Amino acid sequence: MPCERKPMRYGHSEGHTDVCFDDEGKCVVTCGSDGDVRIWESLDDDDPKSINVGEKVYSVGLKNGKLVTAVSNNTIQIHTFPEGDPDGILTRFTTNANHVTFNSSGSRVAAGSSDFIVKIVEVVDSSQQKTLRGHDAPILSVALDPSDEFLASSSCDGSVAVWSIESQTQVAQWQILQKSSDVSNAKSLCRLAWQPRSGKLLAVPVDLTIQLYDRNTWTHVSTLSDDLISQVVNVVVWSPCGKFLAAGTVGGNLLVWDVEAKLCIERQKHEKGFTVCGMAWHPSGGRIAYTDTEGCLGLLEGVPSSSSTVQSTKAAAAKETHDYDDLFDEDDDRGLDEGMSDSRSPVKKPIMEEDDDDDDLMPATGRPRNRGSFLDDDDNSQDPSCVKLDGVPEEDGSSAILPAVGPAVSRPVYEGPMPTQPQRAFQPGSTPVHLMHRFMVWNSVGIVRGYNDDQDNAIDVEFHDTAIHHAMHLTNTLGHTMADLSQEAVLLACEGTEELASKIQCLHFSCWDTHKDWIVDLPKGEDVRTLCLGQGWAAVATSALMVRLFSVGGVQKEIFSLPGAVVCMAGHGEQLLIVYHRGTGFDGDQALGIQLLQLGHKRRQVIHGEPLPLSRKSYLAWMGFTAEGTPCCIDSEGVVRMLNRTLGNMWTPVCNTRDSCKSKSDHYWVVGVHENPQQLRCIPCKGARYPPTLPRPAVAVLPFNLPYCQTTTEKGQMEEQYWRSVLFQNHYGFLSSSGYEIDSEGQSRAEKEQQELLMKMFALSCKLEREFRCVELAEIMTHSVVTLAIRYASRSRRMALAQRLSELALEKASQIQEEEQEEEEPAYQREYRGSNQMSRRLAPVENGCEEEEEYPQEEQMDAEESTETRKLSLNPFKKGGKSPERPSPKPKYLINIFKLQVSGAGKSSSSPAGQPRTTNVLDSMTMSNRKPAPLGSTSKQGKAPVLKPLAPKPKSKTQATLLQMSASKGNSKKLEDSQSEAEKVKPAPAATPPASAENIENRKPKTGFQLWLEENRKSILADNPDFEEMDVIKEGMGRFRTLSAEERLNWTERAKGDSDPKKRKREDEEGQVDEQTESDEGRTKKKKPLDTSAKLSAFAFNKE
Repeated sequence: MPCERKPMRYGHSEGHTDVCFDDEGKCVVTCGSDGDVRIWESLDDDDPKSINVGEKVYSVGLKNGKLVTAVSNNTIQIHTFPEGDPDGILTRFTTNANHVTFNSSGSRVAAGSSDFIVKIVEVVDSSQQKTLRGHDAPILSVALDPSDEFLASSSCDGSVAVWSIESQTQVAQWQILQKSSDVSNAKSLCRLAWQPRSGKLLAVPVDLTIQLYDRNTWTHVSTLSDDLISQVVNVVVWSPCGKFLAAGTVGGNLLVWDVEAKLCIERQKHEKGFTVCGMAWHPSGGRIAYTDTEGCLGLLEGVPSSSSTVQSTKAAAAKETHDYDDLFDEDDDRGLDEGMSDSRSPVKKPIMEEDDDDDDLMPATGRPRNRGSFLDDDDNSQDPSCVKLDGVPEEDGSSAILPAVGPAVSRPVYEGPMPTQPQRAFQPGSTPVHLMHRFMVWNSVGIVRGYNDDQDNAIDVEFHDTAIHHAMHLTNTLGHTMADLSQEAVLLACEGTEELASKIQCLHFSCWDTHKDWIVDLPKGEDVRTLCLGQGWAAVATSALMVRLFSVGGVQKEIFSLPGAVVCMAGHGEQLLIVYHRGTGFDGDQALGIQLLQLGHKRRQVIHGEPLPLSRKSYLAWMGFTAEGTPCCIDSEGVVRMLNRTLGNMWTPVCNTRDSCKSKSDHYWVVGVHENPQQLRCIPCKGARYPPTLPRPAVAVLPFNLPYCQTTTEKGQMEEQYWRSVLFQNHYGFLSSSGYEIDSEGQSRAEKEQQELLMKMFALSCKLEREFRCVELAEIMTHSVVTLAIRYASRSRRMALAQRLSELALEKASQIQEEEQEEEEPAYQREYRGSNQMSRRLAPVENGCEEEEEYPQEEQMDAEESTETRKLSLNPFKKGGKSPERPSPKPKYLINIFKLQVSGAGKSSSSPAGQPRTTNVLDSMTMSNRKPAPLGSTSKQGKAPVLKPLAPKPKSKTQATLLQMSASKGNSKKLEDSQSEAEKVKPAPAATPPASAENIENRKPKTGFQLWLEENRKSILADNPDFEEMDVIKEGMGRFRTLSAEERLNWTERAKGDSDPKKRKREDEEGQVDEQTESDEGRTKKKKPLDTSAKLSAFAFNKE
């Protein structure tokens, strides 16, 4: 029975319109380009209720008393129905939202926008949003399937995509539409529609036909067409029962198909032939409302919608098959008839009406599997055919259904991870290309804006510092879409067309000659994807997986290939950073690789394509350098990561911009990162990801915060501050090694801040009685701060901790002096290269301690050295105390640390009885007299320069002796030690230049090394027969250092025993007296067992 077309009613002004029914079908709701939403009780309603929601309304949806509209102010608004009261804004976009729709239950709203984004928003809580990214052009339409599992979207990029709502990833994609630049230029709105109830089929209008895709396999299973259709199909809509499909075309045709029979059962023509842009089926069936592009509303009455109509339709189809031979392929009919033979049984329908929903279209070959897949359907039960999205030829309307679906019977269900759509190349600091007014780049130098509208196509260049250059206005005749800006030039590029090649244009405004710009054409078929500028160079990455380097003046330089498609590039000074796809990501993750190149005089690759870490299910949003030259990246989840050069070029998260966002739809658009001061400069975007060009957005500054544990506690806060300071101080070392001048004052302040934090953590650990943790913190401290730690531990009456810290200080001093000796050893070897006598080479090395002991100026310099000691101990952060370029103050300062302890210990016996002994140790530490030491700065200054690198050796022995002497607590012991030292120094003759090797041998005893070398010379020569005398000594010194401390001590004792047995005996006796004195006094809580003779002999001769 043919339906009746009612006369059209004027509803809105000329332009795009949309229409829908309310839940009960009592009202028709329309919207138009006049910004009004009208509620019609019937087509004859002369006074419909009108609600003004904005300047223009592009789409309308109605469910559960909630009216949502896509308005021209880039928002999705919600109103109450039928009152029409505003109920807030569900979400925002950066451009117009083109389509909005409810799910079947009315709990969710999906919207697609011209900024390539699809959003799914919960109606009750608009902060619960999901964003789908992957289209490369404005969104035409969106549709939610009845089970709320998938969302289908069509786009101006020519694709129709199906998304998994839970994982926010694409599960299928078909390139079946004609591409266009904007919705206004699209040939069709391509309104998609899922089959109601089961959601088994997705209807997609493609040119003059409607293609149906199966939900289980994502394959094209059928095509609906008609000879009456002369222009492209614009919108499609299913009947509530899911049996029929209605379509409206650009030419004004209205058609209704029986989907199961593939027969067109209704054909109507718009009375004026206007484009049908909106359609809605009455909830109970029987009527279809439609609107056109002239703002008019129409109605079709008597549309078939019952199962009885289906029966009559099937019977008619059986009788009049020959009448439709011209519309449908004969093979298709045969396959359909065979496939539907059992489902068409008249016995089934009266028994179970709902069963027919599952058997609408599918052939018998696919029915058993499809039924099972429908029952077991979940996020992962997708057909493997959806993995191969690109390069698979799509079936047209003449293809047979049976071969397309048949192979799916034996194909196993793919349950593995789904591939992620790779992100497109982008320019850091730019907004999307489709925007008419956009930022082409915003960086630390300036801003480049692009304008592409009806009035103008131009580029404005603005500099933050006008001293660099004045602002520029450029006519964009070549259609440039990419730009970068440095203090030397502006680099522009455009993609190629069929007629023109891709071009690179550089405006070298800092050039001193008259020709300030140059243009380069890329080879045919090769397009620019991204570009960047550095100091004196420019780089361009192309679609041919290549990077082309140019000088800033236009000279072509190196060319190299990339392992994958480029994502973005950044330049800073001589550094070039490249990010590319190293593979296919899965489950929403991107698989990106990164390369860091140095393009200076010594060209090298710093990072060799290692994976770039990103947050889960995110993509790269910004990549660049800090103002100080450290690589930095930001992902779509707002996590900022910085390259840690001291940790093997690993990436450390330093900030999360999402923590500063008030709403989930808010974002921060980064424009710059600074390490000193620590600032993250960005633009807050309310309800969007990108800022508008006008009015000029304000820049906000966010602090850095490393994601350490328990940052609410004092310990966690100090740990985060310390390691953040260390990380942000790394650029000093990089800049210094690269030949740049650095802010030494800023570096000193940072180091002082770090040491103060360490000392605070040390004090906190002491209060918590975490002595092991104290030692761990002391290992990170400098020598000067370890001194303060020792004093603090002594004041806190933690003598065991102070003892361990003293040992740690000795180890640190020994390590530093070994490093210094390794640095200065070549000069020492050159000084003695002309000598061929072993003793002449070894005497300064092994007996340097004795030579320095012989200087009589020691007593004269006591007061001066004590004064310097006090200065150093009171100013532990003084730079000179730890500078590696001045080795002589280090031994003097390090020795004085322990001299202070010894002096304090000696005075403790004369303290008042009521006062604790440990307090007197500290109070008298800097005021006590200095003990005689065999090594001093004066003696070192008086020696020849060749002995400078050898000074660290005697120092460690002196410290060991002084540390052992600190166990003594009485003045009498102090005097005995002084006498013992004097006795050892007294027999030594004055240090005069050696006349010959024999005289040195006669006057000075052999050292442990000399004794060891005499016994091992043969083995060294056996291993290296070509060695000369100097080489033998060098090899011997290397082997002797590898011996353990006990073995070296044994060799030293043997040499001492052979040379001076009387002196050794006297030292043993003195050691016994020392032990007896300490035992009698009983002033120490616990006596550490020490071999006094071994310590004294080590002091005199051991050369560790």
